[in-house]
Amino acid sequence: MKNVEGELTPKQIVAELDKYIIGQEKAKRSVAIALRNRFRRKNLPEDLRDEVAPKNIIMIGPTGVGKTEIARRLSNIAGAPFVKVEATKYTEVGYVGRDVESMIRDLTNGAVNDVKKEMSAEVESLAKQKAEEDLLDILLPPVSFPRKKPEVGSIASESIRTDPTGTEDKRKHTRERFREMLRRGELEQKIIEIEVKQPRTQVLGMFAGMGLEEMDQNISNMFGNVFPEKKKHKKMTVEEARKILEEEERDKLIDMDKVVKVAIERVEQMGIVFLDEIDKIAQKGTTHGPDVSREGVQRDILPIVEGATVSTKYGAVRTHHILFIAAGAFHMSKPSDLIPELQGRFPIRVELKSLTTKDLEKILVQPKNALVKQYFSLLETEGVKLEFKPDAIKEIAKIATFVNSQTENIGARRLYTIMELMLEDVSFTAPELDGQTIPITVKYVQEKLKDVLENKDLSKYIL
Repeated sequence: MKNVEGELTPKQIVAELDKYIIGQEKAKRSVAIALRNRFRRKNLPEDLRDEVAPKNIIMIGPTGVGKTEIARRLSNIAGAPFVKVEATKYTEVGYVGRDVESMIRDLTNGAVNDVKKEMSAEVESLAKQKAEEDLLDILLPPVSFPRKKPEVGSIASESIRTDPTGTEDKRKHTRERFREMLRRGELEQKIIEIEVKQPRTQVLGMFAGMGLEEMDQNISNMFGNVFPEKKKHKKMTVEEARKILEEEERDKLIDMDKVVKVAIERVEQMGIVFLDEIDKIAQKGTTHGPDVSREGVQRDILPIVEGATVSTKYGAVRTHHILFIAAGAFHMSKPSDLIPELQGRFPIRVELKSLTTKDLEKILVQPKNALVKQYFSLLETEGVKLEFKPDAIKEIAKIATFVNSQTENIGARRLYTIMELMLEDVSFTAPELDGQTIPITVKYVQEKLKDVLENKDLSKYIL
């Protein structure tokens, strides 16, 4: 993956974010500056580079306004390792929950997988060649020729294999014929038998669901010699076998030490952790019930954000230059309810505004992954064409705003519910409507949502 982080100016980063996120200009500017500062830090002298810490961000705003989307798109723009976690998953020792260090392990696992995919692409053609040779060996097993006895008085230390009938030449010719047939796809459905690895899932299965996911690598190593990886013979088509053999050859060709080194460097220098629901662990002055563990969670998260060395199955990972973006609605609490030490580690605070009807209109049609485009493309696969009228788009946005004001405000996520309910009949009968164009008008929208909107109790449940 090409790292474009150094090539984009803050204005260009905001322009990229604009393709997917409507509004929230202040938040976009903040994350764009944070990303550009990483590029600036790389160009500093080495003695100063380690002293410059990332400026972590807290995004404050109701659900469905684009907090998660901003962070996710930012990582795509930067080509950076990214992980989204919920602060509520973590609880202090004594309560059921995950170890806070697992967020860095998850980030590292993702980075290793990404780098492995990149390196797999580099060896793809060679892996395919080797897999083809493996398939030919299975289709035409090697023939053992008799050994010629050395003549009396000969100084040859070994006997020489002989092929008196010219079988070897015939075999080479047959192998090339089979190679051509493989490449033409004529042998795809032929059943062959190959040897496949059998994972040790049965041994490790007993530990699943016990909150011991971080012990995974230790358990694997511990049982590695006692329960070695088994292989078994399995019958399958050439088409299925090719995929397995190509994957095995790719694994052999990839230098995992290099993969791990590159991945850890990316995590340490470019990693982004999106810490959602940070407001749910803010202390509100109570010291009983579920609030008991909240301050403990904050204190556990603090060293990770401050800069610590976390042990992962790939080695030690330093968190000193990882960018942390926290987010929360802060309806029942405020950022000042967080412990002072944690507040100090998030110097940039950005408030995201609630979405207006105009914003919802734009969200329906403007982004690259706009809902209207998604539904149009989905139903087009069945030969049905949806024709959304501009007034209908306004009506959908208006209804979404109304429902959000009457019930819990879930922002743009309300559009998913309304669109799905409105197009339910068309989606259900689409196979019988092949070739038809369905105009989506104001009248159509009102008719489909009339019953639900008129019944307030039903609206709360359905929309």
